[in-house]
Amino acid sequence: MNADGQAVVAAVESVAERIEAERDHLTDLDSAIGDADHGGNMARGWAEAADAVGDLEDPDPATVVKTTGKTLMSEVGGASGPLYGGSLVFASAELEDGIDAESAVAFAETYLEKVEDRGDARVGDQTMVDALTPAVHTFKKSVETDDLGPLEALAKAVDAAERGVAFTVPIRASKGRASYLGWRSVGHQDPGATSTLFIMEELLATAADHLGADVPDVDATSPTIPDEDPEE
Repeated sequence: MNADGQAVVAAVESVAERIEAERDHLTDLDSAIGDADHGGNMARGWAEAADAVGDLEDPDPATVVKTTGKTLMSEVGGASGPLYGGSLVFASAELEDGIDAESAVAFAETYLEKVEDRGDARVGDQTMVDALTPAVHTFKKSVETDDLGPLEALAKAVDAAERGVAFTVPIRASKGRASYLGWRSVGHQDPGATSTLFIMEELLATAADHLGADVPDVDATSPTIPDEDPEE
């Protein structure tokens, strides 16, 4: 049995349960600045994804992630399907040799790159990128510079994502449906950033369970400054 593959299946199932539990909250957030369909679309898509990966026989991580992405692409309406699903399909290739620190960082970076490309969004546009970017950067630095273990690095990434979600509230949307509101989008939390945080929280919880450890109590700050000369 592929233990890492089964752990990823468990993560998808946990995400599906969490998104369903948060369906109304995500709908309320999207009602204020969007089409009020983010909660329903995401809940339906992740439920279908959980069913799809549950039917796989002894799956490896890449197959689970690719199956999840394809299902989200077909089941989630609007822009979210390609953003979440299509980016997962592309990034799944980074996990073909299994999950370790190096492949996890590569997966996270590739996923972020594809989300940015597909959504044509950057930090400050009031989108899911505002949560995803600090999370990925924090995860990469925690692994490659601070030499932290995978669970602590992921916990720091989740904290960074939470800060990113808070960052979306006081800024003006410049992408997506919310951008049509102009300054009226200020003061509203982005639903895509919020669902991204929920997904990451479930990944962290599943990883802790898989490793038989408690979720570390950490924040995104880092005591380590890279030893590099910007002039070189």
